[in-house]
Amino acid sequence: MLSDTVSRSSRCVFVIPICRRNNLSFVKGKNMHFNLRSFALFLLLAGIAAGSACAQPAIQPNVDITQVPAAAQPSPQFNADAATEAYMAMIPPAATARSNAYFEGGYWLVLWDFLVSSAIYLLLLQTRWSARMRDLAVRTSRFKPLQTFLYFAQFIVVTYVLGYPLEYYESFAREHKYGLATQTFGPWMGDEGKALLVNLVLGGLVAVALFAIVRKLSKTWWIWGAIVAMVFAMVAVAIGPVYLQPIFNKVTLLNDPKITAPILKMAHANGIPTNDVYEIDASRQTTRMSANVSGFANTMRITLNDNLLKRGSPEEIQSVMGHEMGHYVMNHIPKFLFFLAVLSLVSFAYLYWGLDWALERWGARWDIREVSDPAVLPLAALMSGVLFFALTPIMNTVTRTQEKEADMFGLNAARQPDGFAQAAIHLSEYRKMRPGPVEEFVFFDHPSGYNRIHSAMVWKGENLELFEKTPCPPAAPPANPPAKH
Repeated sequence: MLSDTVSRSSRCVFVIPICRRNNLSFVKGKNMHFNLRSFALFLLLAGIAAGSACAQPAIQPNVDITQVPAAAQPSPQFNADAATEAYMAMIPPAATARSNAYFEGGYWLVLWDFLVSSAIYLLLLQTRWSARMRDLAVRTSRFKPLQTFLYFAQFIVVTYVLGYPLEYYESFAREHKYGLATQTFGPWMGDEGKALLVNLVLGGLVAVALFAIVRKLSKTWWIWGAIVAMVFAMVAVAIGPVYLQPIFNKVTLLNDPKITAPILKMAHANGIPTNDVYEIDASRQTTRMSANVSGFANTMRITLNDNLLKRGSPEEIQSVMGHEMGHYVMNHIPKFLFFLAVLSLVSFAYLYWGLDWALERWGARWDIREVSDPAVLPLAALMSGVLFFALTPIMNTVTRTQEKEADMFGLNAARQPDGFAQAAIHLSEYRKMRPGPVEEFVFFDHPSGYNRIHSAMVWKGENLELFEKTPCPPAAPPANPPAKH
């Protein structure tokens, strides 16, 4: 994706939800369930009150970014560095300060997400809350797969409620503060509820499958568990565009030939088998611009969000779609799934060792009997969270590398370097444009805006003949009229 950030409502967790956030001090003994309901009601009322606040609009450039600056015009003196700086100068200093503050705040949220989710999982273990949820599931049914599903349903609801304060701040209040959200509290909470339900159903199915494997294959469950997890991940990628996206957004066929004709021409030229382009109404949730080529086989589709259509120039739209087609043509989804398969195998091997080690020391204290006990899920989520928090720079680097490759593919396919620079300027509304090298390595899952504009200008400098206007040949003199006799 050219835009790396999506609305929270569309981020669904299908395997083990890494739930986040919270103030945990309200949970006390026998009044736990009563206090949980009371706290949820309090948060709902507080959210309704706070949700009435108006979004602050993003700071827009003072100049028309569709006009190529003088330093970026094709000429014998063209210089990629100077052209890049000319585009960067289009961003007002106040807008740069604002986007830097937003993006750098995200660094701390990575830490807070990890700390709060870890605290939630430890709370469930230390108070034996997880064991009591398992006991309730066991009393409800003697059918083990159903017990697992019922436990998972409790787990995901409880962790969501405990993590709600940080979720509300991160996905609603903060987004409105920086002018990136368009939803009021009610519709936002509706999307949150949809995401929770999707996670409950799909995550519950994954949990049932994984715990069944653990019960049947006590020595090799970590191998088969990794395989099953990857199968579910592939299914999620395949069904996402057709069955999951419409849950959150209206998807319609785009019928404007001025937009679709260049996109389909570029798709066909690069071997992408599609004859349709779709639009989603992302503006009901966010101001962000985005597009994607998602799914595979019969579910593959090209999709643009309406923000890109409304705000982007034709050159920008073509550059964005060239980038997205790069992901498809260069098989980035299968390659990333392979990377995740290797990572999944490593993760399950780590859990195979770590869960036994932890249960041997604290299992009796937590009232967790064995690895096949559903009550072990908070421990598995805690250990997974520690691992993936440590792997953040590696995960970001893998993704950033693919994004760089898609950038270069898009430049060659669309041949719109100035449109690409325009897209980077639009993304600067919520991305830091000039990070330091270490900062970019650790926190950026896409190349920085400065580097993307510079790459586009380097490409333009090597292909100036495509942009120089060829002078028209002089008109031929009129033929001499025939002589009159």
